Amino acid sequence: MTRKVRVLHIIPNFGPGGAERLVVDLMEATDKERFEVAAVSLYPESGTILEKVIKEKGLQVYFLNKHRGLDLRMIPRLYRLFHTFRPDVVHTHRYVLRYTLLPTLFCRVPVRVHTVHNVAQKEVDRVGKLVHWMAFRLGKVVPVSISREVANTVRAVYGRGIHTPVIYNGIPTARFITNAGQDNTKKGRDVVLLHIGRFAPQKNHLLLIEAFALAVKEHPTMQLWLIGDGPLRPAVEKTVVEMGLEGTVLFLGIRDDVPKLLADSDVFILPSDWEGVPLTVLEAMAAGKPVVATAVGGVPELVEDGVTGILVPPRNPEALAKGILQLAKDVDLRQRMGKAARERALERFDIARTAREYEALYLRLLKECGRA
Repeated sequence: MTRKVRVLHIIPNFGPGGAERLVVDLMEATDKERFEVAAVSLYPESGTILEKVIKEKGLQVYFLNKHRGLDLRMIPRLYRLFHTFRPDVVHTHRYVLRYTLLPTLFCRVPVRVHTVHNVAQKEVDRVGKLVHWMAFRLGKVVPVSISREVANTVRAVYGRGIHTPVIYNGIPTARFITNAGQDNTKKGRDVVLLHIGRFAPQKNHLLLIEAFALAVKEHPTMQLWLIGDGPLRPAVEKTVVEMGLEGTVLFLGIRDDVPKLLADSDVFILPSDWEGVPLTVLEAMAAGKPVVATAVGGVPELVEDGVTGILVPPRNPEALAKGILQLAKDVDLRQRMGKAARERALERFDIARTAREYEALYLRLLKECGRA
């Protein structure tokens, strides 16, 4: 019997972000007949929603109890783990390459893959860019981009000659298709706009509040539900109060019932200043919801303007408000775009497709180094 290929994902933690969810979904979707999959969280357990999912599904995860900030103890701890687990593939995410690069080289890990989860200019800090530059330019690590636009940024930051395969993020679409396409205005209540994202500069909640304030003046029967938490939440809450929107903008915190919230909403909103391939957009599409989004990063590769949603320029509250109003006022348009969005998500962005593409990449790279 052929030995299974051992794959080890490494990520800072299992918080509520898209990269973290992708790792958990990939671990579950990877072919267990051919691959043995585990993951490493640099930080200790903290009781997050994803950590509960990991335990429920019996996924194998090692927690290395990292301290905040630079923690060089991670290098020998990873070395010992690699020596014990003996991975064929180390697959890194976010900023962990600064800790994994030397141990993977010392332990002679055959294949090293890194997923670039955001535009390269924003993915990591200056130290991270230096580490990534060395790893990618010297051919020690294969960078995988999650969209064509992210691939363009990788070459812009790290060199035009960098080869970076494109593998789009995926989601478990079946989780989101219950009641997909349902339009809640037929129940005689407000049109519900939904946003999911960390309260951080990238997501630009203040732009969303400004656009919503403009739109709700013209179409008062709307609500805006904000899912998530983060450092900028108090400032956004203050702005909502100052603009007199307390009754129509609801802060729902971090939730574990996103499929239900999507089913209960009518339109998904993404006002970000930059993005890679946001899983929240894919989830909304799978749930049969039209999307109003800023045309940044890989978003235009997900949302087809005028077909599955409406794309607007970034940092333009008037354009965002116009897109919101266009869908809020037109039930038929919402349903038509929602149906098209669901079909596109099912066809192109299911996690099974993403897993098969990563598996093919692992096997090709192992073959190239004579380890297949």
